[in-house]
Amino acid sequence: MSIDIHCHILPGIDDGAQNLEASLLMAEAAVEEGITHILCTPHHNNGVYLNPREHVIKHVAALQEELDKRKIPLTLFEGQEIRLSTDITYRVETQDILFADLTDTYLLIEFPSSNIPAYAEQVLFELCANGYRPIIVHPERNAQIMKEPNDLVPFIEMGCLAQLTNASLLGLFGREIEKTSHTLIKHNLVHLIASDAHVHEGRRAFHMQEAYAKLEKEYGENRRKLFEKTALNIISGEKVDTLQPEMIELKWYQRLGLFKK
Repeated sequence: MSIDIHCHILPGIDDGAQNLEASLLMAEAAVEEGITHILCTPHHNNGVYLNPREHVIKHVAALQEELDKRKIPLTLFEGQEIRLSTDITYRVETQDILFADLTDTYLLIEFPSSNIPAYAEQVLFELCANGYRPIIVHPERNAQIMKEPNDLVPFIEMGCLAQLTNASLLGLFGREIEKTSHTLIKHNLVHLIASDAHVHEGRRAFHMQEAYAKLEKEYGENRRKLFEKTALNIISGEKVDTLQPEMIELKWYQRLGLFKK
């Protein structure tokens, strides 16, 4: 079983697949990558796209029907990529949110690309205190974390998980994002990889096999197995075991921003 917990495969509801044909091409590409299960995570409440719970459930059922009809061996689950906001706890209580699992424990949270909002620690702490485990998606592409990766540490210490994007690890988003990806892996600040695929080819495609191969080559088989097990445990709603997060010692010139890292 190979699981992708972050994917924009649903047709026509966000910036991922724009129609059914594109979704089917993505599904075929996923199967070629060895992926057997996908958590469908359209953007939700990010100021551009609004994909509430029932809307996503309906679209996942429709796409699964098309996959089954064409005998494409891929199982879809309902989810959302939820933009961080001050009212997430309220949205959870009013059942507007789709979790990554049937036990309603894990949910994908997206920070703005430029910074970490001042209210982030309080909001995510409240979720953790109520028994939820937020998964911070693609932190390596957040400008503030790229500049100061230690800003991610408090969130991991309070119980959040973090998901790295396959293409980031492979350098397809550029050298700085690739370097940040390695920094976060080395210091146990990310816990799994996923595609965040939007299309069936190019840098926004799946890249699952290549990313896992690189992860194993550079960090060993045990790290690969841990990341794979984490994805499975999230979907199953089971407890996730994590390694102790470590603070990153930045050099003085990195802190001053005088040179690139």
